[in-house]
Amino acid sequence: MNNFQPTNKERRFKAHVSLLGTTQLHLRNPYIIAWWSAAFPGFGHLLLSKYLRGYTLFLWEILINVMANLNLSMVYSFTGNIEMAKEVLDPRWFLLYIPVYLFAIWDSYRTAVDMNKIYILAERENADFSTYSIGALEVNYLDKRRPLMAVIWSLFMPGMGQLYIHRIVTGAFSLIWIIVFVYFSKLLIAVHLLFLGEIAQATEVVDPQWLLFIPSLYGFSIYDSYINTVENNKLFESEQRKFLSNNYQKYRVKIPSKT
Repeated sequence: MNNFQPTNKERRFKAHVSLLGTTQLHLRNPYIIAWWSAAFPGFGHLLLSKYLRGYTLFLWEILINVMANLNLSMVYSFTGNIEMAKEVLDPRWFLLYIPVYLFAIWDSYRTAVDMNKIYILAERENADFSTYSIGALEVNYLDKRRPLMAVIWSLFMPGMGQLYIHRIVTGAFSLIWIIVFVYFSKLLIAVHLLFLGEIAQATEVVDPQWLLFIPSLYGFSIYDSYINTVENNKLFESEQRKFLSNNYQKYRVKIPSKT
């Protein structure tokens, strides 16, 4: 097991390495975080490593959206069928959607601003933190990885980019939900029919209510894996720089200047 024990001399730590992943503070653009919350409630909070709040908002989005037929109504609106969009939309559920949706955007923006301030204070304090964690089930450690590889694996399947950088919880969450979305949208059946040349039948079999969830999850998985790979690399370099400085630059020989 990891024997690192915080000294409690510092008020803040900018990173925590555990068996399930590496959680760290770093500077984020609050507007980008708010945009991801607008794209899909919960994603902004997941980017901030606010997992419980993020997963709660994510599940809320799925429940209310499906019960209100919101995605289906959006498809009819985009195709100009306004009357059908009004007919399929259930106001009993839709009116529950608006306040929580606005809260997700506002809260993610506010939290990003606050966490940026905490990161600046933690960076100035330069506190120590554990660089690896080992247990019976997993091993997690800081090292440098390629952001491009995280993007490529996320393109193959959402969640695999997160697993590549050891974000176990978010990776498993993304993998489970992409399976749910693909299954209920009947996307693979539609792709199979397209290969057979049955274009009209492929269009009819796909369920747009579930299909519209997939692009958001793909985009989030790619962005999250890329950003966290870059920031993990920075964290690794920062820790190595501090270690070398503390252990190999304690005694400096002053070379007398020539007169």
